[in-house]
Amino acid sequence: MKHERLLTVTSLLTVLLLSFHLSDDVVRGFEPGGPLNLVGIFIMVVWLVGVLLLNGRLAGYIIMFVGGVLAPGVALIHMTGAGMVGGRIEGSTGILFWVWTMMAAGAVGLFSAILAAMGIWSLRGRK
Repeated sequence: MKHERLLTVTSLLTVLLLSFHLSDDVVRGFEPGGPLNLVGIFIMVVWLVGVLLLNGRLAGYIIMFVGGVLAPGVALIHMTGAGMVGGRIEGSTGILFWVWTMMAAGAVGLFSAILAAMGIWSLRGRK
């Protein structure tokens, strides 16, 4: 699969997984449903702009790189003292999906960051 197509697919998959995870957080009551969720929506829109509108450009690669590097932070936040794993989530139904979306988004996001860094590097080589 071509490098740019793979980056597009992995970035879109990361946005999808993060949207599932954020939605699950709201449904479980871990995140308040309200205007604060606009921050998450804004982050996803910026990432989608980088993936779909700025694809193949330096700005798009930078957006995808930053998003990919920050994606594992979702798992980190939930696994540290500020997180829920082992706390309120323990024993609730659907925990596998909640944890899986968090872990999968982090792994695929970090892979996207690697692909974006390769894209930045390839732009550097064209000049």
